[in-house]
Amino acid sequence: MEIIVCIKQVPDTTNVRINPETNTLIREGVECIVNPFDMYAIEEGLRLRERCGGKVTVITMGPPQAQAALREALSLGADEAILVSNPSFAGSDTWATSLTLAKAIEKIGQYDVILCGKQAIDGDTAQVGPGIAVHLRIPQITFVKKIEEITDRTIRAERLMEEGYQVVQSPLPVLLTVVKEINEPRLPSLRGKMRAKNTAIPVWGPEEIGVDPREVGLKGSPTYVARIFSPERKGTAKVFRGEPEETVEQLLEELRSKKLL
Repeated sequence: MEIIVCIKQVPDTTNVRINPETNTLIREGVECIVNPFDMYAIEEGLRLRERCGGKVTVITMGPPQAQAALREALSLGADEAILVSNPSFAGSDTWATSLTLAKAIEKIGQYDVILCGKQAIDGDTAQVGPGIAVHLRIPQITFVKKIEEITDRTIRAERLMEEGYQVVQSPLPVLLTVVKEINEPRLPSLRGKMRAKNTAIPVWGPEEIGVDPREVGLKGSPTYVARIFSPERKGTAKVFRGEPEETVEQLLEELRSKKLL
């Protein structure tokens, strides 16, 4: 079984900075991690390989430093890794990003299951995975919490819903986005770390994946971020001190004075 896992390198959430001129994330000099939801996708890919045999290929689009995310995936047990990187990809919105990744997957060729985390913690759109499926014209199952059964032709999965779950069956190839309830990611082994350190990672640009640079990056993005800002903190807090009976009475009096009671 040919399994492809799409991951993203994101800034550590405690170190997010915004360029005020371009309204994009400042990645230089910022500690980055593998998107946490993508760790569950990597783990599920490895479990599918253990279950069905085959190969796990991990792919990401990003700057050269995103190789670190791919090497982490290799240290966990992925067979191959591919970096899609070129200045023309910079500034891609979710549409252009999903198109770029879909073109790279088409270049890989054979695939049965494509796995993605449900969303990235920096954008929180949950659109790239479904967008890849649309560009590839294959079925998708989102928010997967469990793969019940998989054969060489079909898959049956439980899809997390607000009040329970939905069982969905689909033909292969298929794209799945997974939630954290699906598994518990493993830790890398020493052998895996050594192998990841010495593995050559190919870098693909527009020519390699056969995409027009005008269709990707900022030029190929139908949406853009007009403004990013931190909301102003408004209002004041009032602390009531004393015994419970006293503080309750003080609170009630305050609410009456504001005509909220």
